[in-house]
Amino acid sequence: MQLFQDFFDQSKQLNQAPFYKQQKIPFHTPTEKYKGILIALKVPNLPAPLHYLNFFVQLGQVNVPILQHAHNKSALDTKKIHLMSSCSARMVGQFEAHQKDATFDLASRHIHIADDADVFGDFPNFQFQREHSELRLDLSVQSSDIVSCITKLRMGMAEHWSVLSQCQGQVAYKGQVYNINQLGTLEFARARAFPHFPLAFYSMSMLNLRNDRQLIFMQLRDTRNQIVQSRIYLRDLQANTQQMFDTAVYFRIHRVYPKITTPSGRNMYLPREFEWCMQNENMQIRLQGQSRGDFKFGLGAGYAGSFSYQIQLNEQLEEGEGGYSEYIDCRNLNWQEHQQDQSVRMTQADSMPVLVKNSQN
Repeated sequence: MQLFQDFFDQSKQLNQAPFYKQQKIPFHTPTEKYKGILIALKVPNLPAPLHYLNFFVQLGQVNVPILQHAHNKSALDTKKIHLMSSCSARMVGQFEAHQKDATFDLASRHIHIADDADVFGDFPNFQFQREHSELRLDLSVQSSDIVSCITKLRMGMAEHWSVLSQCQGQVAYKGQVYNINQLGTLEFARARAFPHFPLAFYSMSMLNLRNDRQLIFMQLRDTRNQIVQSRIYLRDLQANTQQMFDTAVYFRIHRVYPKITTPSGRNMYLPREFEWCMQNENMQIRLQGQSRGDFKFGLGAGYAGSFSYQIQLNEQLEEGEGGYSEYIDCRNLNWQEHQQDQSVRMTQADSMPVLVKNSQN
């Protein structure tokens, strides 16, 4: 199974030096070939009350469960725009859906999204702007040449890239202006129209470390609860390097919030306390996270939020309040609630996340 995945998905090879420094990253709106486009900016470790900032736009729809905002598959619409922009503070207008096209001016490299969001530029320099009564942003984004390939399927079916970037500018929450100068990640993904790709579970945790380093933890599962991908990306701006770990990367959920029903009608448990860990002969990484409970709907079929954390990299220990998380679980509730023996979980690389129901908030 893993051999087939590595053959079909070329991202593992492309994450090895020198490949990741030689990538020419595409950036465009939907085309005849690529009907679904994702553009995202994610910035963790911001001061309270922001804690994080995201800007996520999906142009068109992709037949992947975790990216379907509507529970009903018949609601797929290649002309629809989904826009999410949020921070940790209380919001009600973080998510918008529009039945219109995004406009793209090739000469000025300007993408105008809906009525209040704009992206200017091309690699390596971008400008992200949004005018909104709750959350307004104007950020300059300078991308580095540290590129992580999340997915690159053969035959040009789909690809997903993440670029370590420096984000600088202003964010205004309900009139209060905050100056931002922080590492973030700029992402671009595109996919051709295909019948169905059964990704049903996605978890991502992201944080910045001292000395201009960034950690991204990510796991994908299919509808049968089999791990498709479980990785850690360690990116170092000063050293101009990245490391990807994809062997024995474990994600465990120790406590969850009570079951919720999403605005699209799905039942889901959201993580309250969780852990990521991996260890090999040269590196030991362990992240313990405690969710702030500030989940915002609109990230595909799921949520974005923030968490406090304690992180260990070999002998180095850090802690913080501004970790950023994304969580989507479209699996059957039997999978979400299933518990396995701890000894099995500790020894199997495709171990199941353990969800322990809470009876109290």
